[in-house]
Amino acid sequence: MPGDNLSQSAQNAGGNPWLIAISVMLATFMEVLDTAIASVALPYIAGSLSASNDEATWVLTSYLVANAVILPASNWFALRFGRKRFLIICVIIFTVASFFCGAAPSLAFILIARVVQGAGGGALQPLSQAILLESFPPQKRAAAMALFAFGVVVAPVIGPTLGGWLTDSYSWRYAFYINIPVGALAVFMISRYVKDPPYIKNAKVGPFDNLGFGLLAVWSGCLQVILDKGQEDDWFGAIWLRWAFAALVISFIWFLIHSWRKKEPLVNLRTLKDWNFAIGCSLIFMFGVCIYSMVTVLPLFYQELLGYTAFTAGLVVGPRGLGSIMGMPIIGYISNKVDARYLLTFGFLVFGITSLVFGNITLDISPTTLLWPIIITGFALSFVFVPITTQAYGTLKNEQIGNASGIFNLIRNIGGSIGISVAQTLLVRRADHHQNEILNYVSQSSFWFEQRISDLSRFLGRAANPANGLIASQSQLYKQLGQQAMLWAFVDVFRYMSLLCFVSVALVWLFRKVKPGKKAPAGAH
Repeated sequence: MPGDNLSQSAQNAGGNPWLIAISVMLATFMEVLDTAIASVALPYIAGSLSASNDEATWVLTSYLVANAVILPASNWFALRFGRKRFLIICVIIFTVASFFCGAAPSLAFILIARVVQGAGGGALQPLSQAILLESFPPQKRAAAMALFAFGVVVAPVIGPTLGGWLTDSYSWRYAFYINIPVGALAVFMISRYVKDPPYIKNAKVGPFDNLGFGLLAVWSGCLQVILDKGQEDDWFGAIWLRWAFAALVISFIWFLIHSWRKKEPLVNLRTLKDWNFAIGCSLIFMFGVCIYSMVTVLPLFYQELLGYTAFTAGLVVGPRGLGSIMGMPIIGYISNKVDARYLLTFGFLVFGITSLVFGNITLDISPTTLLWPIIITGFALSFVFVPITTQAYGTLKNEQIGNASGIFNLIRNIGGSIGISVAQTLLVRRADHHQNEILNYVSQSSFWFEQRISDLSRFLGRAANPANGLIASQSQLYKQLGQQAMLWAFVDVFRYMSLLCFVSVALVWLFRKVKPGKKAPAGAH
């Protein structure tokens, strides 16, 4: 009976599964929220610690590198030390490191603290997801994933708003201090409600895969640094980036061969032999590219072209979180009744259509013009994350979930990093392209251009020295040229995201059907 399955799962996990879900969701929400908050506070951190904006970006990069290294290795540590114990240790490390980040007197100090914080936070998402999936029977997992999705999907949306408010009203240091009470509550609830299943307690763990861990650290570190600094240093125009890319390729291929052939690797890539899990990883990569690009690009549009503050831009895009909150209960209820492939198709199609709507923006929009498309985008995200997760894990054994969760979350994070980097690069390159196109289209010897310059020169010359009217008019027209070129660059990025969503719809139908409300096919559980 389903009720018996739920009771048995809850007993194995340590009690009421919903209390377990809340306990682990707190840790995930804290970790994801912190990344979004820290990105908003970067200019203030740079000013307070006497660092340049370029140096301050290492506050994000150092965290992401440490996070990426630990994330896929979390399953080995969980088996070695016990998943509950390891999760509590990670939350404590993350919380204590958050305090030292907030109290940092220098850039070097905060970078060290961020590395430690990233190491502590790297295991929070895969451990939380694995615990949730094992605490609920297959027919209840969609509802559990809906709660987990709150931390993964909503936190990046409200992060910039909360970070902007804390930074403007108090100090950037409170963007880190806010983790302390949340971390303390998470430790209490995890210690009270979470227990390890029997296979974790009785697990025989092989020796630590030093080579696999070293290769993982090299390629994931190189990838994050390249993505973070690529556009800034003209990608392969910089010699050091070429060497970093070479190290990335060599270490990644070596890592793949080593992890596939070794009997007990740090990251067991043989889990990808499961068809649904492999397709799920492909789709979660696309999802990461789309959601993180959107979360990054839309606030930039309001800030760079419309002159909004970080806090105001966060308020404008914040309703996406409201849409996600509205969608979570619905998807949790209908996931057991509707084929997940239909839900995913709906989610990606709606996300793609709203991206096309964003691709029709102009400089004349008000703060509420895109309110409903933003809300609908958040609603559509609910129909993407939860079905992908349930389909990807639907044919795996419980013993495989811990390792699979590390791979799954790493691929999502890599997709997000690539999405942000590509979006930022496209904004710069497409703005240059459109500026050249406009200059080629509008001849400086045309009657319209000369008339416009003449009118502006006379108008601006009245308020200042008439001799400077021509220079002021040319400056004004160049500013308008830059704004129009950047506007079209944003339009291009939104349309590319829409195309990616429509491609994802085709991938959805490569999933093998897992019947809603039923256990996975024989042999999977």
